[in-house]
Amino acid sequence: MNESVTQIKDMTGNPAPLGLLGFGMTTVLLNLHNAGFYDLNSMILAMGICYGGAAQIVAGIMEWRKGNTFATTAFLSYGLFWFSLVTLIVMAKLGWAAPSNDRAMAAYLAMWGLFTAVMFIGTLRLHVAGQVVFGSLTILFFLLAIGDYTNASAGLNISPATKESSAASRRSMPDSLRY
Repeated sequence: MNESVTQIKDMTGNPAPLGLLGFGMTTVLLNLHNAGFYDLNSMILAMGICYGGAAQIVAGIMEWRKGNTFATTAFLSYGLFWFSLVTLIVMAKLGWAAPSNDRAMAAYLAMWGLFTAVMFIGTLRLHVAGQVVFGSLTILFFLLAIGDYTNASAGLNISPATKESSAASRRSMPDSLRY
């Protein structure tokens, strides 16, 4: 018997820039709100749903198709982070649920900090750029959690600078970067 094997070559583009920009740009806009530059508004919520959320989910699915488990986990998780964050805000505004108090938000952000710390450990065998992104994002989540727990109005005073540093490190990653 003569069996032939057909291999299909993946010709799709690298989804990492879409996912990284989706998270980075949305993070910058939210952090400008956290720093007091403007109120929470529909622009931030729309970015959270459409670019921070949906674009990262698309990137995560594309990474799954490419067999990249780390990037799949990162993009899908952070895409769903944005969906959950917007849902927390919108449900309270619509009266569908009580607003989350500071301690609840601190727990929410601390869990994302823990998840991000685990993802940071996953970058230790990869490139330095990923370590910078996940390391600074871990610090950001924990600073935000501490800020909510201690009832600080805009997180800790150093958190806006840390947030911008985290977002800037994501924006500076090369387009060809794959986790």
